[in-house]
Amino acid sequence: MRLNEASVVIRPRTSWEAMDLGVLLSQRHRRLLMVSWALITLPVFALLTGLFWNSPGIALLIFWWLKPAFERLPLYLLSEALFGQAPSLKQALRQWPRLLKPQLLASLTWRRLSLSRSFCLPVVQLEGLAGQARQQRLAVLQQRDGEAARWLTLLGALLESSLWLGCMALFYLFLPMQIELDWDWQTLIDASEQDWLWLEHLINGLYALVLIIWGPVYVACGFSLYLNRRTVLEAWDIELQFRRLRQRLSGLGVALLVLGLLWLPMPQAVYADEPDAPSAPRLLQQPLTSQAASRDINALLQAPPFKNSQTITRYRFGEEATDPVEDAQPPAWLKALLELFDSQRFKGLAQVIEVLLWTALAGSIALLVWHYRDWLQTFVSRRKPLHAPGTSPSPTQLFGLDLDPESLAQDIASQVESLWLEHPREALGLLYRALLSRLLHDFGLPLKSADTEAEVLARVQQLQDPELQNYSQSLTLHWQNIAYGHRVPPAALQQQLCQGWRALFDPRAQQ
Repeated sequence: MRLNEASVVIRPRTSWEAMDLGVLLSQRHRRLLMVSWALITLPVFALLTGLFWNSPGIALLIFWWLKPAFERLPLYLLSEALFGQAPSLKQALRQWPRLLKPQLLASLTWRRLSLSRSFCLPVVQLEGLAGQARQQRLAVLQQRDGEAARWLTLLGALLESSLWLGCMALFYLFLPMQIELDWDWQTLIDASEQDWLWLEHLINGLYALVLIIWGPVYVACGFSLYLNRRTVLEAWDIELQFRRLRQRLSGLGVALLVLGLLWLPMPQAVYADEPDAPSAPRLLQQPLTSQAASRDINALLQAPPFKNSQTITRYRFGEEATDPVEDAQPPAWLKALLELFDSQRFKGLAQVIEVLLWTALAGSIALLVWHYRDWLQTFVSRRKPLHAPGTSPSPTQLFGLDLDPESLAQDIASQVESLWLEHPREALGLLYRALLSRLLHDFGLPLKSADTEAEVLARVQQLQDPELQNYSQSLTLHWQNIAYGHRVPPAALQQQLCQGWRALFDPRAQQ
């Protein structure tokens, strides 16, 4: 590796800081990483979807199981971009089949569920280690950052699931209101399995899109953890400092070395009169053995100053004096001060201070209660509300429609029939306004000015009147179509709605 050409600062980092560096690396090359990931994963996903069209769960499981094969290409791109120039997309795609060869079977079988997968992948792909050498290398690398790599996988799985659920919720929010109103749980349960296949494959496709965003980030975080561990073990930062120092001093150092050699005096040979140490008689005649030397060394280590044993049979705090004074007396000024505080004058002052402190505490509590009085009244107070649920003031308008019974005609159906041909929007609006007014005043439904059409239908369902419920659903649907979608209802609908109105609300029709 060319450390001098690294695109990031080489220095030891904490585990979480190293993962932050991985996120930044993935952001710097996000276009290349995401496009290359999409080009190798989406065709595989499409193939699995076509092969297992009747089993979407199996297709998604196989696609998820193949993630270690997809993660090798982002690692290659990051390693090349970190210590040199990032390869082009075409060059990266050409390298992917070669990257799959080393230990692919192991990555997809017994190593598939490893929580430190992204941290161990560089050992296989970049260092090319296998077998016992790989195990020894991983044992050294995982001594420090192995737990962080496992946390990365767990948190990544949670984030991946959250993004997937968020995409499904976003898809649900884009559904039109009319489709949502037509849904019924019994209808959804009774639907055939073929009707659900397209929805399940669509949800699987959302997961494939989530991996395009998260997959390269996960690989980059594991790679940055691996780099951080090697920086600590191999002291890359110190090596870089020495290289920079050598570059600065290379020219000047040679000149100074030559000058120093020129000014040094010539050395003279020194001959010793004594014989060499191994052949000296004083060493050869000593009866010293290894066992005796070991006993003498242990005896020295067990004696002072190397070892000072003490037996203490009482508790003591800190560095206590060895000879404490038993009958030590306090100084005279301290006695005088204590006697002064024992006088009646200071006792009265102490009582006054105590009263002031208790008063301040009570005032602080009262101030807090007053400051949070609204919260306490809402969540703590047990008093009944001023207005009972049935006696709350009824709204005068809903959806911009006047609900006052006096503003409506006596014969609603006849007025609707007269307006239908030329003004169908006004006719449906009149009929829907009359329905809301009857629900509010005749049936006593607790409608609110903030209610939506779906909430009004939910309140109608509580009345347990099937005819009123069916009529309300039909009228609400056609009213929404013409009010929001500008779709004019068919002419046959006028007779159906007017007859339903007379059957429900016209006393003469009920007789």
